[in-house]
Amino acid sequence: MEKAAMQYANSINSLKNKIVETQINAIQEAAEILANTVVKDGIVYTFGTGHSHIIAEETAYRAGGLAPMDAILEPSLTGHTKVFQSEYMERLEGIAEVILNYYNPKPKDTLIIISNSGRNAVPIEMAEIAHQRGMKVIAITSLQHSQGTTSRHSSGKKLYQIADVVIDNCCPKGDCLLHLEKMQQPIGPGSGVSGLLIMHMIIVQAIQNLVELGIDPPVFMSGNIDGSDEFNQPFLDQYWGRIKIW
Repeated sequence: MEKAAMQYANSINSLKNKIVETQINAIQEAAEILANTVVKDGIVYTFGTGHSHIIAEETAYRAGGLAPMDAILEPSLTGHTKVFQSEYMERLEGIAEVILNYYNPKPKDTLIIISNSGRNAVPIEMAEIAHQRGMKVIAITSLQHSQGTTSRHSSGKKLYQIADVVIDNCCPKGDCLLHLEKMQQPIGPGSGVSGLLIMHMIIVQAIQNLVELGIDPPVFMSGNIDGSDEFNQPFLDQYWGRIKIW
């Protein structure tokens, strides 16, 4: 019997290949939005509830990543603590407006929302309110899961029906990739790995787009490289006070 570790690795490789084959156009479209946001001196906000917040957080103050990225990390929704509670908090309507009012994004800004199921109230309302503010919205979600389940928002909508650009993480309904004998529940979640891959594909493509426009992209150097403090300081000065995660 093939070891589960190798089955999972092989499943992730297949998932990666499917994303590259089927989602590259949407990824390039999302990258163009990010590049335009940087050109307009805007901020790219990222948001995810539950485990999806990990993908949002990965983008902020990141070596090799764009400087003007702000991860919206509401403690009651992230699962940093009280993860069971966060599962219910993300289903409540009305929270998204409070959060976005605090961040006060502008029309020139962009919001990337990560939600595997795309069915819960908070991510859906984040997308709706961002649109009301004139922002572009990019969704990273599982279309198989979202299209195969009901919405938990009173509108009946799901995230993929609202976003300007939808990128399918190509994960199955329920997220898990492996089925073991003598086990009813599948194992090996895929959305974390696929979401991180998609996110960094968007960002690196956006950086290349900026270079091709003749713009020197605001990209952070690792803080563990000598000279990084001096290299990164102009970016900190440019966006200080506008990015709240700093």
